[in-house]
Amino acid sequence: MNSVLFITDPLDGLQADIDATIGMMSATQDLGLDVWSCQPAGLIVANGKLHARAHRIRLRPRHPAGGDHRWIVDRRWYDELATAVVEVATFDLVQLRIDPPVDERYLHTTYLLDLAGTPVVNRPDGVRAMHEKLIALRFPGLCPPTFVGADVAGLREFVAGTGTAVVKPVDGFAGLDVWLVSNDHAALSLLESATHGGRRQVIAQQYLPAVEHGNKRLFLLDGEIVGAVLRRPCADDFRIGPPVAPADIDDADRAIVDALRPQLLQHGIAIAGLDVIGGRLIEVNVTCPGGMHKTDALLGTQLSHTIVSHLADSARHFEGVLT
Repeated sequence: MNSVLFITDPLDGLQADIDATIGMMSATQDLGLDVWSCQPAGLIVANGKLHARAHRIRLRPRHPAGGDHRWIVDRRWYDELATAVVEVATFDLVQLRIDPPVDERYLHTTYLLDLAGTPVVNRPDGVRAMHEKLIALRFPGLCPPTFVGADVAGLREFVAGTGTAVVKPVDGFAGLDVWLVSNDHAALSLLESATHGGRRQVIAQQYLPAVEHGNKRLFLLDGEIVGAVLRRPCADDFRIGPPVAPADIDDADRAIVDALRPQLLQHGIAIAGLDVIGGRLIEVNVTCPGGMHKTDALLGTQLSHTIVSHLADSARHFEGVLT
């Protein structure tokens, strides 16, 4: 195995001190593999074959900040070594690492990557099949009480029944447009705003006070837990902040993973991040699962290297099967 292609957002827009994609690039380079990067707009299909206008890069040295979830790295965190149009099938592995939402751009990228001719992580059709915020609803016994819809009256009734709910758009990401709605005089106007006047689908989930003890991120690799970290709300914000401490893995976590594993394996979701609060499944992150690089900096773990090494071994097995 010699080279890995990362499909990414613009490199200069990534946060080199925390971004999980950069952590996996660094781990890939540490394995002695060439790191290539391509934006979705650089994908080309010609004569039935997928090509990428890609850049070969070398990452500059980095080290943990110490007692924090960040890495110390040069402002210019990489050097560009070459630019070329390369047939994607010649790469040993492709990592799909563009941030959500799964919009038109994202979906078009997955359809092109169906033609890759080499392993893609996570598998494009699997990403299309497993909606991050809705897949958990296939397992209602594992989730907090939930209402999905754009109907303001229905949402208002749900909030009245639960007392307080977290409301977020179905296609939301990165904590944007997340609302904490209580059963009070402000609920109606907040729900009207959240749904854009009843025109946008949202997810409303019962607020779980256990979040004060931490939102647990479980890192899954081929359906198995390889690490866990706690994240807590910021002092002035109910939304979840960066990792703060290691998390114990308990029976409730294992039960959640056991229930999800068949779906993850069926759809080729090699890397997933589960968000769990008080033993309840909140979200299944499959598009661009993150948090590993932050956790490695904070706790001194090697999650990025564990994931990359496993993916490299799996890709070698794939190549062996083809030959």
